[in-house]
Amino acid sequence: MKKNNILFIFFALFASSIFGQTKNGNKQYDNVEYVNVAKTYDRLLNRNITNAEILQKLADYHYFNAQLIKAGSVYKKLFDTKVYLLPEYYYRYAQCLKAAENYTLADEMLAEFNKQSGNEIRAKLAASQRDYLEVIKTNSGRYTFDDSGINSEFSDYGTAFYKNKIVFASSRSKTDVKDKKAGRIEEKYTDLYFAQEDLDGNYLKITPFPSIINSKYHESTPVFTKDGNTMYFTRNNFADGKRKSDSGNTTLLKIYKATFDGKAWGNIVSLPFNSDDYQVAHPSLSVDEKTLYFTSDMPGTLGRSDLFEAAINNDGTYGTPINLGSKINTEGRETFPFVSQKNELFFASDGHPGLGGLDVFVTKMENATFGKVNNLGKPVNSPFDDFSFAISAVENIGFVTSNRPQGKGGDDIYKIKMVDTPAEPEICSQSISGLVTDATSNAAIFGAKVILFDSGMNQVQELTSDSNGKYDFGKVTCGSTYYVRTSKEDYTTTEASNNIPKATGLTNIPVALSRANIRINPGDDLAKVLGIDIIYFDLGKALIRTDAEIQLSKVLDVLEQNSNIKIDVRSHTDSRAAAQANLDLSDRRAKATAAWLIGKGIDKSRITAHGFGESKLLNQCADGVKCSEEMHQL
Repeated sequence: MKKNNILFIFFALFASSIFGQTKNGNKQYDNVEYVNVAKTYDRLLNRNITNAEILQKLADYHYFNAQLIKAGSVYKKLFDTKVYLLPEYYYRYAQCLKAAENYTLADEMLAEFNKQSGNEIRAKLAASQRDYLEVIKTNSGRYTFDDSGINSEFSDYGTAFYKNKIVFASSRSKTDVKDKKAGRIEEKYTDLYFAQEDLDGNYLKITPFPSIINSKYHESTPVFTKDGNTMYFTRNNFADGKRKSDSGNTTLLKIYKATFDGKAWGNIVSLPFNSDDYQVAHPSLSVDEKTLYFTSDMPGTLGRSDLFEAAINNDGTYGTPINLGSKINTEGRETFPFVSQKNELFFASDGHPGLGGLDVFVTKMENATFGKVNNLGKPVNSPFDDFSFAISAVENIGFVTSNRPQGKGGDDIYKIKMVDTPAEPEICSQSISGLVTDATSNAAIFGAKVILFDSGMNQVQELTSDSNGKYDFGKVTCGSTYYVRTSKEDYTTTEASNNIPKATGLTNIPVALSRANIRINPGDDLAKVLGIDIIYFDLGKALIRTDAEIQLSKVLDVLEQNSNIKIDVRSHTDSRAAAQANLDLSDRRAKATAAWLIGKGIDKSRITAHGFGESKLLNQCADGVKCSEEMHQL
């Protein structure tokens, strides 16, 4: 006999009340019933009739309805089953544990969530950019790379544009040569210098800034306003002829402002967010000169150093520094910001995937948000430290500092020129949109709340579906994981994780919401209402298996809670084996299913059972037609 071990059971519903009246005898019942699936699962749990599927759905129901204590108790049972769970379940359980003030276990769950999600920022970046070397290769060759002609045997770095000059830092005049016989050089502090460009593009007449700017300690990384009358620059914590230190007796870096009165630089002031306790350095100005970008390790820093921004107000005051966030900053070093006239933010980082040491990266800034972070590739970057990138919007000529070994000194300045390719190549562009529908009717749902979360469960965007059930989150990051949570009154909230492709395109995420209270009509399939898939029997047998009992318990609960419902159990097989044998087998299985329900206390008058064998095939696989196993299962 051929295989016919799969039984599809259709539970057709009938409402006995359509033939009777209400208790007061004057009003007929509606021809519908309602099933609250969550309550069904709750009752099954109280009976110890449970599996991971029931626990998962019940816990999610309580969680999305803000019943965190209830959800936590069910999530605990779910975790005790030891089944594989998606990372978001560790996050949900952690929130429930916090509601119960079990912070120790909550932290453990969050740590596991972060581990499984790759949520340590650098781990997340590495995981989302496994092909980063190919991306860097694609981005390479976009700049020419030559010695700038201004380097010395000492450290030279940090260029800025000032009128027709460039300004840079160098330790060339503050250097002690010790043990000349051994050739050992000890470099001390850096000063600011400017170099004039000649007609051939060479930089000559290297001249130090006046002593009011250059102190006996470090000065470096200036930025100038377009009119040339204001300069922000980095200096050691030194003012009024005195050096200041932190609690560890270390002199830290601060940003200072100086103004030019037409004759000389002066009026040097420390910016208000400087501190004796943390570093503030490497300023850069926005295109409109209303925002100052800089590097710091102030409180709130994600790594060793982060990029921050502060508003420059019209009255000359400054806004509170704001961290640029985890899209830019990592647990490593982010430093040396530069904003081009095309509103691109260039910066150096050893936290984003790169070639080694500090690499230069770029992102486009639009409407106070940052686009994809791209590595500039070779030759700008190398296995060594590459930083302090600056480029002129007029000639696409710029400079970058590197300590690669072919240089003259410790750090050297290299001249670069962009070649006919955008500084930020569009490697990948992705967006998320979708349609919210009713899971039963497939009708579009208007006004559903749809929330987008990133892989760390941080809310990115919230909107509602339109009159056609559509939602559109717009542009998202390629290769990243996002969560889409959808809710609507009278529906069960859903949340699912989605991995965004690394290729340009549109990611469509349809959402089908199930009603919390499901309306069922005479003739409906209760198996579909309760999410029951195929019920299996052993080959040639009609015994109810343990896994089938769990699914049938859902039907049992509905019948117990709704005494007006009658059902017809309908069993079908494929065409393999003799037609009469299939008919007999399906009939025994349908009757065995009915007997199981009757044995649990359901009155036999409410259940009928019929076997149809192979008489109602859903495919063309009749006797004598060659079909695959999958087609026969259908």
